[in-house]
Amino acid sequence: MIDFHSHIIPNIDDGSRSVEETFNLLKEAQEVGFEGIVLTSHYIEGYYETDAPERDIWVKAISDNLKTKGIKTNLYLGNEIYISDNMMNLLIDGKASTINNSSYVLFEMPMNAEPMNLYDVIYSLEENKLIPVLAHPERYSFVQKEPELVYDLIQKGVLMQSNYGSILGQYGEKAKMTVKKFLEANMVHFLGSDVHRQNTIYKKIPQALQEIENIVGEQKLEELTTINPRLALENKRIDIEEPHKIELSFKEKLAMLKGESLRTMLMNLVRKD
Repeated sequence: MIDFHSHIIPNIDDGSRSVEETFNLLKEAQEVGFEGIVLTSHYIEGYYETDAPERDIWVKAISDNLKTKGIKTNLYLGNEIYISDNMMNLLIDGKASTINNSSYVLFEMPMNAEPMNLYDVIYSLEENKLIPVLAHPERYSFVQKEPELVYDLIQKGVLMQSNYGSILGQYGEKAKMTVKKFLEANMVHFLGSDVHRQNTIYKKIPQALQEIENIVGEQKLEELTTINPRLALENKRIDIEEPHKIELSFKEKLAMLKGESLRTMLMNLVRKD
């Protein structure tokens, strides 16, 4: 298996806090079956801005010490880039990285509001022959309320990476319900741990794998965990299954709006119905 999303490089974002923790995370990953990990540290302009050359130095330093630690996992450089109008320039200038220098670009959005520049950024990436991959779509509150947005993005060429922890309820019941629907509707193309700390999600990977296999079956699980990530790392085309549209029932819409004001709930329900 290949972990497509991780925060293992120490002290450059909100992930690993030390070299020791980095190696502990790598040991945990190996123990649950990961033979490769994409190191997708955050790149957020004005906040997390460690550029590709510095991250390359870290990857080499870590890789040079894997054998002495008894770790055989392969490491690949990438980024989880926060969406911005400048994203294409960050990639051109070598500040942010695609996945293993391929055409695949992992990006994230604000958690609570659809960015106004979403489609412009996607167009910019695709115009430059890049393939956008949206990180953990099930976690965004606006996607939970309107999951058809993911269907529309897939139709426009965007691929989806979901988190193992989502199916276990790590991010709440709304994210759990949403990722289950995405899995059922062929709207997930990669899986990632999004690991930040030791003794967390890696310990739960076997349980997550079983839950996901129960939904999609063994063959599809292999595509999400191994085949598709490998194709991306090798910069090869991924042939995806046609997704199915998701229609939330009235009860499900109410569940997704739980915790919001009555006025907001009514506005959302009226707008969608």
